[in-house]
Amino acid sequence: MKTNFSTLTLEEAIRSETTVATRVIPSFIYASVFSSFCIAIGLQWDISWHMSVGRDGLFSPPHLAIYLGAIVSGIFSGIKVLKTSFWGSLEEKQQTIKFWGIFHGSLGAMFCIWGAFAMLTSAPFDDWWHNTYGLDVKILSPPHAVLGLGMIVIQFGALISVIAVQNRLGNKLQDKAKTHLHWLYAMSSGFLLVMGYTFFAEYFFLSRHHHVLTYQVAMASLPILMVSVAYASPYKWGATKMAIVYTLLMAGMVWVLPLFPAEPKLSPVYNYITRFQPFHFPFILIVPAMVIDLIISKWKSRNKWILAAALSLGFVISFVPAQWYFAELQMSEYGRGWFFGRYSLPYFANPDSPYRYIFHPNYISQGWDLIKGLGIASLIGLLTCRLGLAWGNWMSQVKR
Repeated sequence: MKTNFSTLTLEEAIRSETTVATRVIPSFIYASVFSSFCIAIGLQWDISWHMSVGRDGLFSPPHLAIYLGAIVSGIFSGIKVLKTSFWGSLEEKQQTIKFWGIFHGSLGAMFCIWGAFAMLTSAPFDDWWHNTYGLDVKILSPPHAVLGLGMIVIQFGALISVIAVQNRLGNKLQDKAKTHLHWLYAMSSGFLLVMGYTFFAEYFFLSRHHHVLTYQVAMASLPILMVSVAYASPYKWGATKMAIVYTLLMAGMVWVLPLFPAEPKLSPVYNYITRFQPFHFPFILIVPAMVIDLIISKWKSRNKWILAAALSLGFVISFVPAQWYFAELQMSEYGRGWFFGRYSLPYFANPDSPYRYIFHPNYISQGWDLIKGLGIASLIGLLTCRLGLAWGNWMSQVKR
């Protein structure tokens, strides 16, 4: 029965509009974005745990946050697939993809299910690995690689799930539903950017921010995510909102974690601490994100290689100076307070290190080395921006 809004009170009309707006967005999409959030939070927390406490058990709080993301994503996506496969209408099945000859589900739901299986499989494998080979032998051990792959797949699945609904329904959506999807898109992409940064974080230590390798690695890892999101975004400032979510989450962890007590439980302890030591303060990615959005909005229809070249050059010109001088602020006496978390130091690090508050002399680029290194970074960016455009073009067409 069609609702007659003229007979409703203002309060009832608003409530009815909200219900209609959210009904077209499947619950598994909200669940997958929440799962992506849990993974991003749990990952930052887990790194802080290793910096502050040491070895963590299978069921440590950060691990539980990460596993919660896998469980919620797997359950909600699995229920959606089973419901569509065995009880869905022909029209519902036509809006999905079919696999194994039996199951029907959206591409995003499939990614979330596969990622959940990978993450939960890696948990006992990781515990056995530590008990057999030692305590955190290396970051990219086989179980960590499986876990990391699962986390990325879930976060990618969340992003694809959101954009597929937007692409499929398009202008049929009410304003309230569009707003929900826009924020879900910003959050899911921002959480994915946190993961992209964290995977290469060992190259992003503050003491290396005056070295070209930091910016070369950044150009190899970040533009592909930001450009693809901006190109496929159903609204303006897609990359900027993505960068804002990334910034708020990482900065929020820097501000919140030290509020809780922690003490080392492994030796040797060179720096005795009583509070959680936060991880990195985020890059200033809002600046290049705005440049990406402006370039794409103006030249989206141009030749993709020319557009990629403009995006890479714009990224380098805007990001390198912003991050270069921002790093100097963080290194200065003005940047050593709670806001940037510069007091943070792992329990196993020497607090009297002469390089704690200066750029490491082995990681400073200048003169011709700096110019050549940034030129290489621009060429790397050309390739990753072109891949980002291809990925974004694909995402803009996903409807299942």
